[in-house]
Amino acid sequence: MKYKRVFLIVTDSLGCGFLPDSSKYDDFGSNTFMHIWDAKPDMKIPNLLRLGIQNVIFNTNNECISAYGKCAELSIGKDTLTGHYEMMGIKTEKPFLTFTDTGFPKDLIEEIEFQTGYKVIGNIAASGTEIIKYLGEEHMKTKSLIVYTSSDSVLQIACHEEIFGLQELYNVCETVREICLKPKWKVARIIARPFIGTNKNDFVRTSNRHDYALTPPKKTTLDYLKENNINVIGLGKISDIYTGCGITESIKTISNDDGMDKLLNIIGTNFNEGLYFINLVDFDSLYGHRRDTLGYAKAIEDFDIKLSPVLEQLKDDDLLIITADHGNDPTWKGTDHTREYVPLIVYNKHLKSINLGIRETFADIGQTIAENFNVQKQDIGTSFLKDLK
Repeated sequence: MKYKRVFLIVTDSLGCGFLPDSSKYDDFGSNTFMHIWDAKPDMKIPNLLRLGIQNVIFNTNNECISAYGKCAELSIGKDTLTGHYEMMGIKTEKPFLTFTDTGFPKDLIEEIEFQTGYKVIGNIAASGTEIIKYLGEEHMKTKSLIVYTSSDSVLQIACHEEIFGLQELYNVCETVREICLKPKWKVARIIARPFIGTNKNDFVRTSNRHDYALTPPKKTTLDYLKENNINVIGLGKISDIYTGCGITESIKTISNDDGMDKLLNIIGTNFNEGLYFINLVDFDSLYGHRRDTLGYAKAIEDFDIKLSPVLEQLKDDDLLIITADHGNDPTWKGTDHTREYVPLIVYNKHLKSINLGIRETFADIGQTIAENFNVQKQDIGTSFLKDLK
């Protein structure tokens, strides 16, 4: 073992340039980080600059304090599940079902209504914040389920947290997850989207979102770590993404800042060995999908501030990896993810500045972690552990 503790931060959707096959996804020209930087060239990110993010974005080789590069995606798709799966060794060959253009089929809606006992309203592709404005008051009167989707393979259900009940929403989503295991309706995730408020002018979603994902089709690197009695602590929606597989402890978060605070707390505690895996979802859900470029820039600046104490408190045998799971260019058309490379920033107090180049797959990250902890490797990916000097 080279590093006792590995801290893997996924800056959800912070891509760094369109992939060669991006035209197939109508994403040719997208670049999440660069276009945000273009919109706010005075963005204050001193820690990310020290870590070499400018080398990743602009393909320069300036001296920095990290190993750096970027990863391509082998899998078909550009969503959360495929990105995280690949990171830990699973290549998705067939895209998950989407119902963006048509909404969900009539027979699925009837099955949901029959098995849950609630009427369904909505059933369109929509912004989550907008659809509760349009249908939230009707839902409060009737307790009908607000069902909607997006360009991703998701079925989302919005209900009022206080009037409908949070646990009841979770129960409904569990039922719908079972229904949507049938091949013809097999979406990647069912997402509970609770909200509060009294009318359309003050409805707001709460932090009690819960994702009900498909179980990974095979073992991931997380499973191999757990089987070898190595801690795998998932923070944010990590446990939801992998349906708990390979996770030894799950910690919920309410925001990017809260996640980084909990990361810092772990660094300073007696978590002695293993992987600490965090997803910072606000970049994607609050700014990328909503096409809020300046809000996204501010979130990056806030993340940079939170990095200061993290970098200071990391131990000599700790390794920090910063990456993403896909792009979501806030300057791009529509509200969908974008097919992009993701950044690769690798830091240890004693590492030399080195260009890790363009990696062929996100799985290089998982393979590096597997090699570090001496557990079984996956079929895809190449470790860069030997390059960390």
